[in-house]
Amino acid sequence: MLAFLIKRLAQAIVVMFVISIISFSIQDNLGDPLRELVGQSVSEEERQALRDEMGLNDPFLVQYARFAGNALHGDLGTSYFFKEPALDVILKKLPATLDLVFGATLIIIGFSVPLGVYAAINPRSMFSKIVMGFSTVGISVPVFLTGIGLIYLFSIELGWMPSFGRGDVGHIFGFWDTAFLTSDGLAHLVLPCFTLASIMLPLFIRLIRSEMMEVLQSEYIKFAWAKGLAPKRIYYLHALKNTMLPVITVGGVQIGTMVAYTILTETVFQWPGMGFLFLEAINRVDTPLIVAYLIVVGAIFVITNTIVDLIYGLVNPTVKLFGGK
Repeated sequence: MLAFLIKRLAQAIVVMFVISIISFSIQDNLGDPLRELVGQSVSEEERQALRDEMGLNDPFLVQYARFAGNALHGDLGTSYFFKEPALDVILKKLPATLDLVFGATLIIIGFSVPLGVYAAINPRSMFSKIVMGFSTVGISVPVFLTGIGLIYLFSIELGWMPSFGRGDVGHIFGFWDTAFLTSDGLAHLVLPCFTLASIMLPLFIRLIRSEMMEVLQSEYIKFAWAKGLAPKRIYYLHALKNTMLPVITVGGVQIGTMVAYTILTETVFQWPGMGFLFLEAINRVDTPLIVAYLIVVGAIFVITNTIVDLIYGLVNPTVKLFGGK
């Protein structure tokens, strides 16, 4: 286990190095940050002097070396708009984004497992065909269209749910705010969480169904039937456990992907999270904030994948994490 963690740490360092280079290199293609900082009234001479002062005229390698050295000390630059460390600005928005991801994950697990298992056990039933039909439609519908539809139905027509914002929040340990601790916050979570879940829910239903159907055709399941084991024991103990192994692998990657997908959901619902902040940073050409966002999201992917590998090794004892025989 220790050897595996050391190996993954080394891989994580390489991945984060590549992400940092890519993130830092695209900032010159986003526009001139001085346009937002000083406006149009400043002369060209003053602009050039300010660019020299900020180091924007330095060669790329010099700029990146300065950025990397600061990043090793937790400094990803200072936001041009907020006049605060970019990492601090992002971390303030992180709890709101994780609220959406956590809520959407609960919805995906709560619906995809029973629906996928039922569709695999009863593939010819009418309900299974309806579920698979909806899953096909769900994959095809863009997330922003789902969000707009939910707002129109449940907020405008029925008036059951709020259509934007985060609502009241509670605090954990005195510094981490979450909408899960208040009734108003939970009400504001429902529509954006279902919208975000709509991206992955159809995929997981179909994945669980196909994996379950494949497992049910395996030899050890046939042997279990021959032994006369109860159907529930065969379905939910023997078959489901092995069905979930590839689902865990795919699920971990997709949960990390949802952090990036929150951009559209947060925009539709005006949710004050990292995705909404990222779009505002692009509009303002706030390059330190853009680079810091990409690095933080990359770090979330790396951490998520490492945790998934550990969980996979614990669930499936036949997997050797550190490659021994």
